Amino acid sequence: MPQTTKLNKLLTAFCLVMAVLSQEQAYSQMVIGQPNLGFSQACASDSFNSFSATFVFSPESAVNASNQFTVELSDADGDFSDPVIVYTSSPGWITTSPATVDFPIPETTTGENFRIRIKSSSPAATSSASVAFAAYYKLQDSPFTINNLVSTGAFCTGGSYLLTIDNPGTGNNDSPLNYPSLTFNWYKETSETTAVFVAQGSTLSVNEEGTYFVETNYGTCTSNSFSNRVTISEVSISGDADATIASSLGNPYCPEQGLTTLSTIGGNSYQWFKDGVEIPDATGQMYQTDESGTFSVQVDLGECSASGSIELESELFESEINIEELNYLIEGETLTVTITNDAISPIFDWYLDDELIIGETENTLEATEFGDYEVVITETSGCNGSRVYQFTIEEGFDPFPDVPNIPNVISPNGDMINDTWILPLQYTSGTNTEVIILNEQGKVVFQTIDYQNNWPEGDLNLTSVNQLFYYIITTVEGEVKKGSITIVK
Repeated sequence: MPQTTKLNKLLTAFCLVMAVLSQEQAYSQMVIGQPNLGFSQACASDSFNSFSATFVFSPESAVNASNQFTVELSDADGDFSDPVIVYTSSPGWITTSPATVDFPIPETTTGENFRIRIKSSSPAATSSASVAFAAYYKLQDSPFTINNLVSTGAFCTGGSYLLTIDNPGTGNNDSPLNYPSLTFNWYKETSETTAVFVAQGSTLSVNEEGTYFVETNYGTCTSNSFSNRVTISEVSISGDADATIASSLGNPYCPEQGLTTLSTIGGNSYQWFKDGVEIPDATGQMYQTDESGTFSVQVDLGECSASGSIELESELFESEINIEELNYLIEGETLTVTITNDAISPIFDWYLDDELIIGETENTLEATEFGDYEVVITETSGCNGSRVYQFTIEEGFDPFPDVPNIPNVISPNGDMINDTWILPLQYTSGTNTEVIILNEQGKVVFQTIDYQNNWPEGDLNLTSVNQLFYYIITTVEGEVKKGSITIVK
């Protein structure tokens, strides 16, 4: 074959190969359009964090089976120098245009000028950036407290008052200070519906009268992360401000929830009072109690002072028990214990020596045994609180035991055994029997017609170890009994 013919064939083959390669390269190129956002603001929280974007790409035939589309998020200034990938499709999952994808935003997202862009892996292509949008992940999105929920504050002329976000605050307060990445904006009210920005930070030093509050800085994303209002007033050096007192559990409060914390305005020093009486060691800005009453406080503001009070009421039911803490029973006797109360649907649990008394569920107990008792009254509706009473029953002394004979020896030494002269029942109280006791000289030292088994009641000034006395017992029938009584020391 001539050399010219061979060369022509090689050139023809080369051209055919180049044409094919050029055609494949043309088909491997793809263009991705600017993503269209399905939202105007990305305001995320733990209960909602899903946002959509739609994009077109062409030609569809350029997408390889291994291709993955990704969504990249810029920084808060719209810069993609170090983007965050917030979505990656499965290989070959998206093959038709237009496509819509859903993606979350990171918990650290906060700013007004974020953008996203779409990228593909096979073939490699990148869209232009989306329009700018505000994006915030609201780590904390509930109301919180400042100033210990005290609604007022005061500063002396020439001074200032420090407002702070409570951490952890009172009650169920979800303090935003628990989330270090958050920032805060303070405002001063200018009317019931308007306010002006004052400063940023977790605290605010106030030297102007007015009503202040703070919000977590979530930019244009509407938020529920805001504080209570605090009204600040200026007090002259010779004046006295009102010190508002707040109760953490409200007023009235349910003590079943624990102690309520009373808080007042900030100052240099404090003294708390209950019903006008100074409470020892109650010298802090807060005081805890589970009682009802009039609580007041004196606050030293430096060059001036403040004072306030609160009528604190407990919602727990009232109750009383009809016996003392220590009670005595004679063997065979019964002590009726009754609880009066105004509890709603109460239940009663009675215990003897820490053991539940089975079957006793009413407000009355007929106690017959000696020991340590306890009754727990629980309100099952309303405040759902409980009150507890404890009492003890011990064996008592029977002043009128049924003895058969008149004793002639007693030993008044305080041991509760043979301490007094105990007569048979036919000579004691209620029988009108005359009882006369004489000393050794014949002098009457005791005489009664209503003997209570109580002689001797006092010191006999005994002059010997065993001193002798004499008795004369005369019944209403004229029966006479005579004898001697020896006092043994």
